[in-house]
Amino acid sequence: MFTGIIEEVGTVRSAVDDGGDLRVRVEADRVLEDLHVGDSIAVAGCCLTAVRVEDHAFEAELSKESVAKTAPRWSPGSRVNLERPLRSDGRFGGHVVSGHVEGVGEVLAKRREPGAFVLTVRMPERLARYLVPKGSIAVDGVSLTLVDVGGPTGTDAALAPTDFTLWLIPHTLDVTTLGELEPGAPVNLETDVLARYAERLLAFAGAGPAGLASAGVAGAATERAAGPAPVGRER
Repeated sequence: MFTGIIEEVGTVRSAVDDGGDLRVRVEADRVLEDLHVGDSIAVAGCCLTAVRVEDHAFEAELSKESVAKTAPRWSPGSRVNLERPLRSDGRFGGHVVSGHVEGVGEVLAKRREPGAFVLTVRMPERLARYLVPKGSIAVDGVSLTLVDVGGPTGTDAALAPTDFTLWLIPHTLDVTTLGELEPGAPVNLETDVLARYAERLLAFAGAGPAGLASAGVAGAATERAAGPAPVGRER
């Protein structure tokens, strides 16, 4: 699990294509302090596995699916936001971020305001229902607050239901790649996972016993009553 608080900005130094899959080499420093082969690391908001760790770089592999479903951040020279998973004794500074990019959005506009830049972003329509004024969203891995959103219960009637605004303070611009974004730029988006869990639970609750049985949930209460099952992690 990540929190969307970027630790450093790395640079993609190479990207080797293997039939649509990619193996990328990312130059970094701070995140390498305790990074080991097999560890997770968020790169531009995408959770990847380190497959090689060197003194000043690490390598990770992206499947063809990941390449197709994320913003094009993998070319040599691209700067990428980096974050290691949250330690159990770490400070929770952002929000719950899984590193599972849900869709690619587009920057529609960028304007300067006193002390900040304001970005207007459009997200895929299927994700628009998760936009909540003053809620959270991860953009290229950065935990940000939704300021204005369009659509039902939105705060700005001039915005389409798929659109939202972000106010970026100078510090955020300095320590992430977001200051490099211009209108037309694609961005990786991840909505609040807690909202998605709540939606799923409500959908099952509304289905009733018959709906739960057809979804394979029937008997879960009985299994819990019989005692906990052995816990383990399959690999």
